[in-house]
Amino acid sequence: MTLQAVILAGGKGTRLGALTRGRPKPLVEIGGKPFIRYQIDALRRHGFEEIVLLVGSFARDYAALLGDGASLGIKLILVPEDPPADTGGALLIARPHLAPQFLMLNGDSFFDFNLLDLVARPAEGPWLARLALREVEDAARYGAVTLEGDRIRHFGEKSVSGRGLINAGVYWLKREALDGVGRPPLSMEHDLLPRWVGQRLVQGCVYGGNFIDIGTPEDLTRAAELLPDWERRPAAFLDRDGVLNRDAGYVHRPEDFIWLEGAKEAIKRFNDRGWLVFVVTNQAGIARGFYGAGEVEALHRWMNVELLGMGAHIDAFYYCPHHPTEGREPYRLRCDCRKPAPGLLLQAMRDWPVRQEASVMIGDKSIDMQAAEAAGIKGILYQAGSVDALVAKALFGAA
Repeated sequence: MTLQAVILAGGKGTRLGALTRGRPKPLVEIGGKPFIRYQIDALRRHGFEEIVLLVGSFARDYAALLGDGASLGIKLILVPEDPPADTGGALLIARPHLAPQFLMLNGDSFFDFNLLDLVARPAEGPWLARLALREVEDAARYGAVTLEGDRIRHFGEKSVSGRGLINAGVYWLKREALDGVGRPPLSMEHDLLPRWVGQRLVQGCVYGGNFIDIGTPEDLTRAAELLPDWERRPAAFLDRDGVLNRDAGYVHRPEDFIWLEGAKEAIKRFNDRGWLVFVVTNQAGIARGFYGAGEVEALHRWMNVELLGMGAHIDAFYYCPHHPTEGREPYRLRCDCRKPAPGLLLQAMRDWPVRQEASVMIGDKSIDMQAAEAAGIKGILYQAGSVDALVAKALFGAA
């Protein structure tokens, strides 16, 4: 399953005045990069491979900055609109590019939660849209949302102040929701969502997590302070064989991979708390000629497909193919990536914005603990039972 996301990225940012300098809001630079990069990075981290940008009249601006997305590790599709079609109309124009189900984000807000939980969340009864909701101290600016069970009953007026739930601008949508809605211009907020709510076809899911939009100069200033800090996260470094799956010796095929009790749940708990999750594993079977790197990487892709079904994911896999004395060239060598050396962990820290002081390594061997110590993070030894039982220790002992 290829995960697709759509970003409403054509807003002109008139309330920001000179701060946008004629650019759309998502291209305003924050913390050294355009705001939309924070969204794209979050999507890519959750496994989204294709992103459709609804760019209004700013196709050239986005193409100049982002190209076709290859440099970002994604496929990028730019969909302009002329004349202006409003948010719902832009979605209609993009319909030929849309997957049967897709994630949609407002281009001027950032909500840091486990996106895949929204994707995988079950619904009782029929639905067309699933919205991420956020509780805020004062819903007056956004308009409070009334939730009845798992269904949204009403979108309130912005004049009603006080604590409440708001639409946080992240949607999991069915393409069929666009059937028979009319012709552009159409507003998502005023035309489409009220229609679906009236049909009892909109599910609401409440999440915590950091949230900000950049609709005002004050919030743009706050975003410049907060977003770079939010990007730095604790990481859970997980050994693979013996921690996530039964160690049957040189496991390299899905049919031989047996998840251990609580392993999937442990990964999801880290995801839900906003942690990065890495697998760091010695794979000397490559050096010994038992299998190749391609088979290891295919197995790791399969693991994430398995996890997607429950709304979880592993951010990245790091493996060492070497052995110091056994096997074939060029893999027979002493390296700095084979545990107990810390090379795999240090490489992950170079590749990702890891909050080192709050991170942990969970492994079942002394070499895992040695690698953790050498990398400057806490090690937790897994011996038996459910790995999920160690998550609380990791979260509360390292957070």
